[in-house]
Amino acid sequence: MSESQYDLINRADLDGLVRLIDDYCETRSWHDLLGLRDACRAAVANGRQVWPASTLAEYRLALLAPTEIAVQVVGEQAGRFTMGPLTEVIAQNHQWSELSEFLDPSPTSTYIAYECAIRGQRVNNELFPALESPCTLLPIETNYALAEYHDNEAKFPAPAIPEMGSAISVPISTATVIQDPNSSTALHQLADAWTTQSNGELYISCVEGSVLDALAALNIHEARLSLFTTSEALAWLAWAGANGGAHGRRRGNALGRDAAWWTITALTGQTSHWPLSNDGFETAANSLQWFWWDANDPTTGWSVQLCVHHAERNRSWALCLNDIA
Repeated sequence: MSESQYDLINRADLDGLVRLIDDYCETRSWHDLLGLRDACRAAVANGRQVWPASTLAEYRLALLAPTEIAVQVVGEQAGRFTMGPLTEVIAQNHQWSELSEFLDPSPTSTYIAYECAIRGQRVNNELFPALESPCTLLPIETNYALAEYHDNEAKFPAPAIPEMGSAISVPISTATVIQDPNSSTALHQLADAWTTQSNGELYISCVEGSVLDALAALNIHEARLSLFTTSEALAWLAWAGANGGAHGRRRGNALGRDAAWWTITALTGQTSHWPLSNDGFETAANSLQWFWWDANDPTTGWSVQLCVHHAERNRSWALCLNDIA
């Protein structure tokens, strides 16, 4: 460690450390940046409050450094306070074919592989069984929204909201409200980071009947609905599962997609057959009819509003997940 690094860390000079990190990135001095990250982590263990500098260095290394250096900062204890999980960050600018040469089978390497696959990369390696959904995308998985990581910010764009038509009246319903623990648990798990780490609120109804009956069970009196494709619905489920709402910790698309698969399995009553085969999952997903809905108000902020009908069981759900930035 150089004398200047030691002085900045010893004084916990975060402004100076950030400037030094920027300088190392600009000059592509990746080994120096890795050494600074290691020194900051050691200082944190000794009580120095320089963890923001350590976190920033880890994030920049995962995002920008050459593969053989970037993989050194992606571990189970790294990236706890970065803008997104480093397993997702590293997949943005690196290829799995190169990353896999430096990674041993582990949950971390599996998450990286899935993040790379979601970004369209080919993954042929045998992976540590950390996730039960397949790594290869199915033909119906075409609309996943990808995180966008930059030097000093991250963006998590939502899938497109469809054009909405005119509002219709939601009639008072006498449909039977169903207690469906499996689907309720799956949807709550999907939104867990929104509701436990942020200010998100989740409302769910499940009825024996139509989606209008499900909306009535949520005390909705007027609504606009737009039919969704299976691919669009999967994208919204995965986006909800990947994010933490306005203030919660982002989990990444690998976990978001896995939660979406589990949700589809629960909604179609097939949890006893988990994990579903590729053909089985596609059949299950296509057996559901999806709608985006709103209460004749524009959708703003962090929001997921879906209705779904399963004709085979004449069962419908309405979901409203909202958070305030």
